[in-house]
This record gives sequence, structure tokens and C-alpha cells, in this order.
Amino acid sequence: MRDTVFERSAPDPRVGAAALASSELKPFWLEGLAAPRFASYSGSASFDLAVVGAGYTGLWTALQAKERDPSLRVAVLEGRRVGWAASGRNGGFCEATLTHGEVNGRTRFPGEYEQLARLGHENLDEIGATVARLGLDCEFERTGSLAVAVEDYQVDELREAHNGTTEIFFDADGMRGQLVSPTYLAGLWSTRETAMVNPGKLAAELARACVEAGVEIFENSPVRGMDSELPNSPVYLALDQGFVQADRVALATNAFPSLLKRFRLHTVPVYDYVLMTEPLTDAQLASIGWNNRQGVADTANQFHYYRLSADNRILWGGYDAIYHYGGRIRKAYDDRPESFARLASHFFTTFPQLEGIRFSHRWAGVIDTSSRFCAFFGLARQGRVAYAAGFTGLGVAASRFAANVMLDRLAGETTERTELEMVRSMPLPFPPEPAAYAGVQASRWALDRADHNGGSRNLLLRSLDAVGLGFDS
Repeated sequence: MRDTVFERSAPDPRVGAAALASSELKPFWLEGLAAPRFASYSGSASFDLAVVGAGYTGLWTALQAKERDPSLRVAVLEGRRVGWAASGRNGGFCEATLTHGEVNGRTRFPGEYEQLARLGHENLDEIGATVARLGLDCEFERTGSLAVAVEDYQVDELREAHNGTTEIFFDADGMRGQLVSPTYLAGLWSTRETAMVNPGKLAAELARACVEAGVEIFENSPVRGMDSELPNSPVYLALDQGFVQADRVALATNAFPSLLKRFRLHTVPVYDYVLMTEPLTDAQLASIGWNNRQGVADTANQFHYYRLSADNRILWGGYDAIYHYGGRIRKAYDDRPESFARLASHFFTTFPQLEGIRFSHRWAGVIDTSSRFCAFFGLARQGRVAYAAGFTGLGVAASRFAANVMLDRLAGETTERTELEMVRSMPLPFPPEPAAYAGVQASRWALDRADHNGGSRNLLLRSLDAVGLGFDS
């Protein structure tokens, strides 16, 4: 076992502590966001389509339903506020991949990976076109992304992916022309794969577009239950102050427990932690370069992701992925000092030239992880209820694709999307407790050991790979 660069070159702990001292525990993207407020639902009404959840998946579903058929009466029912959960707390990486990267995609869907890659690129292109067409003010930047090697064993994989056009390899010297860090041994710029967005603004703008298209949005309106009486009869959704009758229902509840109990073991909620710096001065920005503003991630199993905001702050997140026994989701879990301290230490290992900068915000969010590490899809109640979940941290763009899958299936249409093995198959469910907790903790331990052993995967990870449960970032 050997130390990683973040241990070999760790800064004095006082550097990170000072940077965190005045940070606020709140998502930067939601602070001061000019987002409309919507009334809570009461009474009884009938809709052609009811969407449960007002994150990206729910909002894309509602918007595209109205674009397909403007005559539909569509409601979005949100338990709290539009975009308050994962959609307003993520890093803003709008990725083309539908499969959580090429390795995961080729491993799980080898016969259709090329098709999935094409559909992912088309989906990202269509998001850009929608942003332009509807004038969505969400700081959409088609920057691409940099994968960076910070250990020797990571370099060759990046070099082998170079194609000279959309995948551009840089050695250590070349990386200094892109982004300056003493930790970088190489990098790969994937120029077509990624756009950056302001997550909070994207959610707010999608809600605005929904309303302009005629969608009815209700906030602070949690759905408590779902029932249907007979085949081909409406679905009834029970709320605190009434009920909704809908011909079709789309469930877009992300990491939160599904209204379909039999699918609750198909995801587990994992907490991800994030820091945001104050805006960089011109001198600070010049010291790191970053003229092309790419999103960045290192290539370890426990990886960091980072990017520039529109006002040149650095968002820095990832590494820790924390599962709480029983899959509990609690506000108290948002503040985990040891995770924030670790992130701060790793930040200053990467950018020692920024010592003295402060973090203005720190926060956490819940990721809906599935055992295949990408979204899955399903139908229930004789085809009247559709659902999508399991994005595993890469749902900003894939949520739009999922929305189209749900709408195709609710309409009973056979499309290229609905015929995909990825869409027709289901991942293995997670085991019940206490096995789920033990399994997640053992996997985290094994992934950490791999990062400390030149990327070598031990027997546990090889066994998980063999049964289709392995993870490779």
C-alpha cells in the first residue's frame, strides 16, 4: 500500500481550517436564486399527466409532454420547492454519457454501447438547442471536460483514449497550458462530452418554461400515496389537502423512497459533499490558467470533480460518498466536518498557489445510486405509471433522456429508446439491511485500497465486477 498524492503532499491542516472558517452551510446555487414560488395543492382535480417531483427529471418530463401535445393537462407535484434537492445541489456537469462513462457502458451494455453513446450526444445537443430556443438563462457553456491523472498508473489510460480530434491528450508539460497544478501528470480533454450549467438556474428556468407551456406546478405538496382501482382506470394520488386523478403518472423522485414499494431496494441514497470558494482575483486565476473553463475530474475510484462558476469561483466536490444505515435521508447529514476538512486539504494539495483563499459555501446532496451506476426505467399499473431513477450522480443531462423514455412508454409507443436493452432491463436490487450497509462499507474500503495500490482491484472488487456490480469511475 502506498500514499496517494493527497497524503504525500498534504498541506498544514490549519490552511484548510482557515479557509473553511467563515463558510456557510448552504448550496451556493440556490442562494438568492430568482425563482418563482408556486402554491401548494388542495382540492381534487383531473389531469392527463401527473408528474411527482420537480427536479430535472420531473420538469423535463412535464415540459416535453406539453411540447408533444399542447392540449394535455399536466401537473407537477413537488414535496418542497422546485429544484431544492439534487437538481439544485450538484456540480453542474451536464454530461453526454447515459451510462456513467464509457467503461461502465461497455461493460454493462456491450452490444449497444455505440448506440447509447450516439443517443447521449444527441441528447446533450438537444439540451443546448432547447436552452437557445427557449432562452433559458442557466449559464450553459459547452466547455468539454478534463480527466486528469494524479498518479503514474492513471496516465496510460488517458493516453490510449487520445484521438486527436474530440479526445485530446496532454502530458504533464501540456497540462500546464490548460490548468496548472503540481499534481497533474497528464490529462485528457474530452471536447464534446460536457457542458457546464448553473444547476439552480437550470431548474428555475425549466420551471418557467413549463409554466409558459401551460404546466401547473404545485410546491409543498408531497404525494403520500398512490392507488388505482381497475385496469384502464385513472391513478389516484393522495396529498395532504386533497387528491389528484391522472390518466398517466411519471415518478421522478430521485433518491427519495418510491411510491412503488417493490422498487425501493433498487436505489440507495449516498451523500456527496461540496465546497465553493469565494471569487478568484485576476491574479489568482492567472496562477492556475484554466482559460478553456473545462469541468475537471481526476481518475481515481474516489475522485474529485471541480469547475469554475460564471463569477470565477471554484466548486470542489466528491471523494467521500457516505451511506447511512437504513438509507436514511436527514438534514443533519448535510454537515459532515470530516468530509469538508478532507476536501479542503485535497483542494490545497491540488492548488497550493491559492493558499489564503476562503470557501464561502459548503453543502451536501443525496445521489440516487443504482447497482449498475446509471439510470433504470420501469412501468407499473398496467402501463399507467412510469418511473426512472438511479442516475448515480450523472443525471443533469441524462434526466432529459429519461423523461423521453417515460413519455414514450406512457404513450405506448415503440421507439429507438424503448427498444434499448438498457431501458428494458433492470439492475439488481440492493440487499436489505444490515447487508446493504455492510456491502456498501466493504466496497468503499476496497475502492480506497485500490486507490492506494496502483489501481489494483482486490478479490472483492473482482468478484463484484464478475457479477455485474463493479464500479469504475
